[in-house]
Amino acid sequence: EVQLVESGGGLVQPGGSLRLTCVASGYTSSRYCVAWFRRRPGKELEGVASVSDDGVTKYGYSMKGRFTVSQTVSQDNAKNTLYLQMDGLKPEDTAMYYCAASSPPAAPICTTIEADFNDWGQGTQVTVSA
Repeated sequence: EVQLVESGGGLVQPGGSLRLTCVASGYTSSRYCVAWFRRRPGKELEGVASVSDDGVTKYGYSMKGRFTVSQTVSQDNAKNTLYLQMDGLKPEDTAMYYCAASSPPAAPICTTIEADFNDWGQGTQVTVSA
């Protein structure tokens, strides 16, 4: 089981930026997918972006452009840190943001589909408001 701890959420004004961080550890395989999801008030969970162990990124529908996913990996591949840079934030981006992982990956390529991820963090709240 991969352990995931998110941080970096908070209150930001419209048009502002935030960078979310997720520290992931406990990988049992050198192959993995890690991803960001969000749940907006009254809405279903949405896939924001994912990144594979070899750095391939994928974005959810309408997520690319204002959101950028990246990662740093420890030398022994036992731990990585996932980032979500969010720019030009809008009130409709208000949500609980979750980090998720699957190791080994559930599919040949990393997706932003909830069912493809086994391990989840507790989430970090992002509120965009004036």
